[in-house]
Amino acid sequence: MKLDTKKLTILAMLSALAFLAVFLIRIPAVAFLSYEPKDVIFAIGGFMFGPLSVAAMSAIVSLIEMVTISSTGIIGCVMNILSSCSFACTAAYVYKKKRTLQGAIVGLVIGCVIMCAIMLLWNYLITPLYMQNEGETIEQTRAFVASKLLPWFLPFNLVKGTINGALTMLLYKPVTSALRRARLLESSRSQVPVKHNLGLILVLLFVLVTCVLALLVMQGKL
Repeated sequence: MKLDTKKLTILAMLSALAFLAVFLIRIPAVAFLSYEPKDVIFAIGGFMFGPLSVAAMSAIVSLIEMVTISSTGIIGCVMNILSSCSFACTAAYVYKKKRTLQGAIVGLVIGCVIMCAIMLLWNYLITPLYMQNEGETIEQTRAFVASKLLPWFLPFNLVKGTINGALTMLLYKPVTSALRRARLLESSRSQVPVKHNLGLILVLLFVLVTCVLALLVMQGKL
């Protein structure tokens, strides 16, 4: 089997950028939840190389994060992989089946919806394991987490997924164009026809501003 060194180079670069995104950019939202843009980088990689590449990048970055900057251990690692894969793998899979602008948008929307559903379930199951206070039973902690699924976790993941989708649409073309100029990416690898016309840019910027305001509301600053 021929080793695609250019592909491995790009995936390594994207993985490094994703880790830097986690290390440098953390925007608090509500309780212990915070936003970091690594899933944008995973989605861009997934659009170029497919969902399996997303899974590999997510696992590698989450493991590195676990042993370096994370305080949630293996539980946080698992949650990070679940969140990233449910969003970016889904978007990449849909786009792989329909390589058009519409396919990219639909994939990102479906990815956001699936991520929200999956994270509601796994936050209910796993979050009580590291939120449990001394003297509390696991059932009491789970009841508290369950009461926060709709006011905390669902809005946060909706805002997170929307920001990631908008940033992916804005950044995909510049990133792939730069990789092609560096002769790391062939034109056939990247065919999302994202035309950065003024209308699309304005809509995406409006979405991003709305989501930033939503994060400020979650923080209690508005």
